Amino acid sequence: MEQTYNVTDAFTMVHPVTLTRGINAKVWDSEGRCYIDFVGGIGVLNFGHCHPHIVSAIITQAQSLIHYAYNAAAHTPYQTFMPRLCEFIPIKDELSGMLTNCGAEATENAIKIARMKTGRTGVIAFDGGFHGRTLAAVNLNGKVAPYKRGLGPLAGSVYHIPFPSFDNDIGDQQAINALERLFEVETDIDNIGAIIVEPVQGEGGFQLMSATFAQYLRAFCDEHGMLLIMDEIQAGYGRTGIPFAFTHLEVEPDLLLLGKSIAGGLPLGAVVGKASVMNGLPKGSLGGTYSGNPVACAAANATLDIMQADEVWQSAQHYAKTIEETVTEWQQQEVSPWIYGLTGVGAMRGIELRHPVYGTHPTIMADVLKQSREKGLLLMPSGKHRHIIRLLPPLTIEPEILTAGLNILKEVLAAIPDKAPNN
Repeated sequence: MEQTYNVTDAFTMVHPVTLTRGINAKVWDSEGRCYIDFVGGIGVLNFGHCHPHIVSAIITQAQSLIHYAYNAAAHTPYQTFMPRLCEFIPIKDELSGMLTNCGAEATENAIKIARMKTGRTGVIAFDGGFHGRTLAAVNLNGKVAPYKRGLGPLAGSVYHIPFPSFDNDIGDQQAINALERLFEVETDIDNIGAIIVEPVQGEGGFQLMSATFAQYLRAFCDEHGMLLIMDEIQAGYGRTGIPFAFTHLEVEPDLLLLGKSIAGGLPLGAVVGKASVMNGLPKGSLGGTYSGNPVACAAANATLDIMQADEVWQSAQHYAKTIEETVTEWQQQEVSPWIYGLTGVGAMRGIELRHPVYGTHPTIMADVLKQSREKGLLLMPSGKHRHIIRLLPPLTIEPEILTAGLNILKEVLAAIPDKAPNN
């Protein structure tokens, strides 16, 4: 019988191993076995496990002030980090922000801000999107199972439309038609206060939004007094190979949501937006006991230091180039008919497993994950049918470790039978 350690069985665990330590792109389990980590804490470790600059910042801060609630009294790490972050984000307007404990909290606060600022309760989100597991955030997610199953009716005023991308079969016009239908059939346009979107969907399969549709959304929001919220909780902080994913789309959001890699592994998230949106809200309406904890802020300041170093982006470019060239080579070599191609952009790439005859199949990914793990590689699934391997190694991964991980994956993919599984 599997040991549960008194943890609820509501969790699903992709890999049944217990990790004890990690360094950059490698982790070790409780039995001493080493793995190449292409999961990165699900996008939290863009700069690797235990980066020495981040570790040093955490230790130094923990020796002086571990916690103070910013609502009660200010502390230096918060006051240092927020101006640096606002300066670093490439949005032309004056920016203001707040820190949260995680990405889902950032989502929740952004929805609160949109309601207070516009006086409207409606939100438009996208099929395949993921914005968190808290009750308001889960309603924004673009699929029912497993996030909404068993919850019963959720708060209304959330509407979903298709996500147009070159990585799926949905074009701009299909999404525009769905948007127009909403206001003909579902709700008055004046009920909608915000549109929330991931520039690159994470859970949805590393799909990059159509840039022309993103520009259409920006103009649409401006015309109708809506806020454009971009969720970069997974796509931001360098994951795509540049600091922020929205720059791929050549649009600027009103509110930007950050989390995951923002503090190198410590719990932290942020809502940053135009000062005209973030300021002038009711006093006391935003905040939280642990939000912007001093130790997490110190780690976030160290992470910003890393992001401002040229060598990180050189490494990210090498990683992106290696992934593109390797998967193209696999396709040319006909390593496996299940290798359909890459999704995403830059360093945020997924490998889609789709057979030209049999399509996707639920057991294929499970087998790839198991076989890769047994050979020393940890992977993470994504996509509507759990058919896309989302690659999340650190941007700082050593070239030889990246090559070793890809060689394991090639071996596993080559072993997939060229036929539909029986179950």
